[in-house]
Amino acid sequence: MNYLLISLGGFIGAILRYGVGIFIKKRIHSTFPIATFLVNVLGSFLLGYMIGSRIGGNTLALLGTGFLGSFTTFSTFKLESIKLINQKQLRTFFCYLFTTYIFGILLAFIGYYIGTQF
Repeated sequence: MNYLLISLGGFIGAILRYGVGIFIKKRIHSTFPIATFLVNVLGSFLLGYMIGSRIGGNTLALLGTGFLGSFTTFSTFKLESIKLINQKQLRTFFCYLFTTYIFGILLAFIGYYIGTQF
């Protein structure tokens, strides 16, 4: 059953991530990879919230492992970082790197804290 739930969540998360990326890239033209940044920090918050609120079992498989696992994207984050270095956009690279890690961890803690309160 977990395989089915993870597959379903992963399918929905991947499609939504793709849609968010297209939506943002059509509206915001920047060398900063804003779409990937936003899905990753939002995913960090949501996963922190889920863990803080002690969501487990099938719900965690569907939403945490499946949906958020495919909605967020560590590999795209790394690829975009390499592209920024290759394009000699070091200021944007360092800004992207630091803000993603700092806000990702911060929002995971905030989500966790909020989750423990409900």
